[in-house]
Amino acid sequence: MTKSYEFNWQKHLPGFMQEGASFDRFDEDPFLFEPNCLVKVDEFGFFITWKSDGKEGQVLECSLINSIRVGAVPRDPKILSSFEAAGKKEEELEGCVICVCSGTDLVNLSFMYMVADSPDTKWTEGLRSVIHNFRANNVCPMTCLKKHWMRMCFLTNVNGKIPVRTITRTFASGKTEKGIFQALKELGLPSGKNDEIEHAAFPFDIFYALTQKICPRTDIEELFKKINGDKSDFLNVDQLVSFLNENQRDPRLNEILFPFYDPKRAMQIIEKYERDPDLKKKGRMSSDGFCRYLMSDENAPVFLDCLELYQDMEQPLAHYFIASSHNTYLNGRQFGGKSSVEMYRQVLLSGCRCVELDCWDGKGEDQEPIITHGKAMCTDILFKDVISAIRETAFVTSEYPVILSFENHCSKPQQYKMARYCEEIFGEYLLRHPLEGFPVEAGRPLPSPNDLKRKILIKNKRLKPEVEQKQLESFKKHMEAGETNTPAILLGAETEEDVENGECVCVCVCTGETTDDEEALIASYTYVGATTNIHPYLSAMVNYAQPVKFQSFDVAEERNIHHNMSSFNESVGLGYLKTNAIEFVNYNKRQMSRIYPKGGRVDSSNYMPQIFWNAGCQMVSLNYQTPGTVLEHVNPTAYLLKPDFMRRSDRMFDPFSETPVDGDVFYCIVVCSQVFSGQFLSDKKIGTYVEVDMYGLPTDTIRKEFRTRMVMNNGLNPAYNEEPFVFRKVILPDLAVLRIAVYDDNNKLIGQRILPLEGNKPLSLPTVFCNIVLKTYVPKLIDEYPVFSLAIVDALSDPKKFLSIAEKRADQMRALGIETSDIADVPNESSKNDKKGKVNANVKTNVTPQTSSDPAQSSNQFSLAPIIRCSSPQTYLKLTKKQQKDLNSLKKKHAKDCTIMQKSHCTQVDKMIALHDKEKQTQEKLLEKAIKKRGENNCLELKKETESKVENLTTDHKAKVTVQCPSYKHLGEQWKKVNQFHSSSPSLECI
Repeated sequence: MTKSYEFNWQKHLPGFMQEGASFDRFDEDPFLFEPNCLVKVDEFGFFITWKSDGKEGQVLECSLINSIRVGAVPRDPKILSSFEAAGKKEEELEGCVICVCSGTDLVNLSFMYMVADSPDTKWTEGLRSVIHNFRANNVCPMTCLKKHWMRMCFLTNVNGKIPVRTITRTFASGKTEKGIFQALKELGLPSGKNDEIEHAAFPFDIFYALTQKICPRTDIEELFKKINGDKSDFLNVDQLVSFLNENQRDPRLNEILFPFYDPKRAMQIIEKYERDPDLKKKGRMSSDGFCRYLMSDENAPVFLDCLELYQDMEQPLAHYFIASSHNTYLNGRQFGGKSSVEMYRQVLLSGCRCVELDCWDGKGEDQEPIITHGKAMCTDILFKDVISAIRETAFVTSEYPVILSFENHCSKPQQYKMARYCEEIFGEYLLRHPLEGFPVEAGRPLPSPNDLKRKILIKNKRLKPEVEQKQLESFKKHMEAGETNTPAILLGAETEEDVENGECVCVCVCTGETTDDEEALIASYTYVGATTNIHPYLSAMVNYAQPVKFQSFDVAEERNIHHNMSSFNESVGLGYLKTNAIEFVNYNKRQMSRIYPKGGRVDSSNYMPQIFWNAGCQMVSLNYQTPGTVLEHVNPTAYLLKPDFMRRSDRMFDPFSETPVDGDVFYCIVVCSQVFSGQFLSDKKIGTYVEVDMYGLPTDTIRKEFRTRMVMNNGLNPAYNEEPFVFRKVILPDLAVLRIAVYDDNNKLIGQRILPLEGNKPLSLPTVFCNIVLKTYVPKLIDEYPVFSLAIVDALSDPKKFLSIAEKRADQMRALGIETSDIADVPNESSKNDKKGKVNANVKTNVTPQTSSDPAQSSNQFSLAPIIRCSSPQTYLKLTKKQQKDLNSLKKKHAKDCTIMQKSHCTQVDKMIALHDKEKQTQEKLLEKAIKKRGENNCLELKKETESKVENLTTDHKAKVTVQCPSYKHLGEQWKKVNQFHSSSPSLECI
């Protein structure tokens, strides 16, 4: 950063946690009992550490801890007998057990139990204050190195010393043990395989020097030499200032708020990072100081001040993207999967704000409502257990509202139980009635996340107000009379009309890759829609999230009811995006929509969510149990404010257009990403490569196109040294993210980082050294925007050649990996926005055409050129000049393409001739050797065989050369297009 910035990522850590305390520790599966452990938390809050006499030191990383809970007294006889042997009775354990839940994902969890000598909540509260530190998950590479050094220091042997084998394990993925032992010896440390190192002899500076010896940063050294011209072993102030302004400063920043680097700021950097006092005095920086600077917080890939709350939270609820979960209760497959109460805890703790509850009547004497995937052979869990888990974890990581999406299949008596559980367990958290100032009336906007802090909203079908009031009064009368089981007939059996536009239910048949027996069951499975027979007590709890059956965008606009929302499965959502993208965006400005995976995703895979975020859909529900799919760039509040043009009613936004906002050409960004190297990518000797993708609008999305070469057998410090990957101009940076992913030689994902272009997964020891350049591009004239200009030329020259809007959008969806078969057929509405978008004779034309996939079909179709009426001679002259300019531009493009094509063909032909001659000479040399060795008479058959091979080579060569020639037809067709342009361009008539 141009200004000095201190990244304050540490939380306050109580002194008693650093000093430590004695706990008995046990694990249930597999069983483990370890008495009298000294448990501590390090000064930075990175690790919980423990060690008992005669055993090795152990650590648990705090960033992997999901929750700290008050544990129940164990029931396992093995554990109880172990405590009795240690002198503790079962009744003495009450209130003393602390449960530490941790895991690398939301499904594979570990539970560690710590037992104190007496009931005390200070350790429970202290540990809770350390975890969920989002800032600590984004520390710089230098701090990550320090964190790894601390881990090694805590993983001591029984003697309390650091084993050399722990150090060799760190570097084993790229270096031999012999090289590591040599580096240790050079630093004066014990270097034997079974040696051990004293803590005092292994400070961080020694560890840092060791890393530089074993895996030196040659990539940074090369950059260092490039800056100083390889003329010295230091950088002076002027060279450093030049590098900082040209490479490290974001050129898009305001020059007043973020001034350029100057010598004074450069000297501050030298003072902070240079370790050589002599160089400091002279105002110079060594390569070591330069490396330390690049690995500091001042070169973070994200805005560190945006890691926590930084955006306006006073906008209506519909103006935010909301992290949402689908079928939250499942921890695996959708068919035959296991339901788990724990999933609700983990999903909410990860930041999700909308969870789904599929509610069904319970069986048995207790008649308790259950949650399960109905008729899909999944296990079930109790509704009340889920509600309790939600209350415990709803506001641990975020204070902003939680939405419970009920898919209600229960009978009325069990719906009443559900309502009572929500009322009793949630208490004041439950939003039972609308807020003052935000009535549930037509035309009234939704409240903001700030207005709904620490509130739980229920999304369930609601009765019409008059029906709800009548049934509620009847129900209360019978309750007052002592009749707990009110007959359904007294409440009334609702029809579809009694419910407020009951939500649309899609019937879908599940298909997927399964066994033969399972396929038959899945094929016969049909989704059962939620009930419309709603208990008035539950109905009265629904306010700002009232699901209704979606009829059309025009009907929704006419009704203008902001608290109404609809759900779409991904296929239906894609269908509406294909036919009514602008209307979908406008719908989401006013009210909320929820997208959920189609029924065919039996394996709990996920769809591409970006396409729906582009349309402003708030609740894009994902299967959180599938690793790698939860949003990485959602901020800790889990409410992300949508861009301005996706909120304002006076702006028109088309997510498929190259000029998406009101037809204006907005500022674009050119993104260059250069991958130099990786560090500590794996603990195994494997091959690795890096893939760089861009996700955003369809026109901005580039996938599977840019990747580095594979570096084999080095997971420690592979050097890629690739040329920059240049992405075309990013039309809308507000919705774009850059994904940098590392894969192994089996194409398995090792790790990834997603970086928003405007404005995060935790960084750890594995890092990739990249140079990312973002430049703002503001076109001044239409001719400076070549994509747009060429599109106009092509559209004018052959209008019938282009696809319809819907077909064009489907084609753009394919770029995002969405096949046509994934898009459902939906009604295509006539819309006011389409009328607004029509070309007016007196306004600027907005053309974003797409070429047809069948040029042969379009070439035989002709249409008359339109006549554009000009109101003045000046306008006529301007249009004439513009037409001539476009024609000249097209001619130049044709000439340039012709030259490039000719050069390319010449090169290819030369290569073919050289290859042919080489193969021919090889065959002839083999024949000569055979003749010399065996004599000419003994090689007659070989001679004939060689002649035949040479003849075949000549034939193949001619065929290959001939294949290249038809490509010139493309140039001829392009030249015809140039000639047609003038004749088929719009006629200009001056009035």
